[in-house]
Amino acid sequence: MTTARIVGAGMMKFGRYPDRSVADMGAEAALSALDDCGLTVHDIQALYCGNVWQANGMIGQKIMRQIGQTGIEVVNTANACASGATAFRLAWTAVQAGLYDTALVVGCEQMGRAGLLRPRGQSTPIPTEGVLGSGLMPAVFAEAGVAHMARHGTTIEDFALVSVKNHEHASRNPLARYQSETPLDMVLGSEMIAYPNTKLMCSVNVDGAAAVVVVSERKAREMGLSRSVRVLASSLRTDSYTPQNLAMPDVNTCTQRAASDAYEQAGLGPADLDLVELHDCFATAELQHYENLGLCPVGAGARLLADRPVWAGGRTPVNLSGGLLSKGHPLGATGVANLYELVLHLRGEAGERQRDGAKVGLAHVVGLGSCAAVTILAA
Repeated sequence: MTTARIVGAGMMKFGRYPDRSVADMGAEAALSALDDCGLTVHDIQALYCGNVWQANGMIGQKIMRQIGQTGIEVVNTANACASGATAFRLAWTAVQAGLYDTALVVGCEQMGRAGLLRPRGQSTPIPTEGVLGSGLMPAVFAEAGVAHMARHGTTIEDFALVSVKNHEHASRNPLARYQSETPLDMVLGSEMIAYPNTKLMCSVNVDGAAAVVVVSERKAREMGLSRSVRVLASSLRTDSYTPQNLAMPDVNTCTQRAASDAYEQAGLGPADLDLVELHDCFATAELQHYENLGLCPVGAGARLLADRPVWAGGRTPVNLSGGLLSKGHPLGATGVANLYELVLHLRGEAGERQRDGAKVGLAHVVGLGSCAAVTILAA
């Protein structure tokens, strides 16, 4: 079996692009990734596209119409916030199995103005019965945060510090939506969305796209290995059945399962990671994912954050890109954007925010529904 490698990576600046189509943004990211590795669309044998709200529009095929229709296999995936990561796993699987030597992965999304309430193009309003107060994502992760507070003594200040860190990191990322720091009092003083998450503790609703080129080891040798990144593990897991209150979804166990599987595949553990890009859809989520990914024991997330090994310059910095809280969260693009960030650091090309000496990185994303994807890359 071959070892798949990422040889090209591209990403557009996340933001608001009302005058552009989602396929247009996906094409920009795709061409950027191809240019990054010196390949053209004629070298690509399959395209896998992750997208949520426009998935029934066959976005992958529309991207090919812009960059060149070559008759290859095109697959569109919709798996909530893990859509882009799912597209990557399909490409990785195809290359690992020897089906293709080259595959292009694109994650792209165009969000509505109120992306968590009514997406662009969806005319039916959300139902109120059984949804408002428990089923919307701000409420779900607020509930998870309050549960963590009750079990482990975590405070709102502990959660708010996640946002302080990620906004500080984003100040060095030119592709992030917001690039300004937010002191703790500013985070705590912003509008309360769903306790304990204030507005500055919620992910940024943006449009965007990212792409990577995945190739076989044989193809990577042909191209030269100097800028290729190895894929040590790719895991996609869902929850098994447990008798629980469905009004309060479990935001932890699928990540724990995916992480355990990925570490086993890679033959590594949390202590071997040099950096992590994880799914900080809300500040309450990031702190708990420290624990789910094994960066610290359960209940010790607040202490890990306060002791600063997850900040820039620390032992295992988390979300040097600024994360979803500041870089932005275009659903289908997020999983691929996380990989883009890791690739930059593992190549030593991340500029001001470079994690010096980075050799191993982990990317994580959750599609609450529930599924989680964990990918481990190495220089």
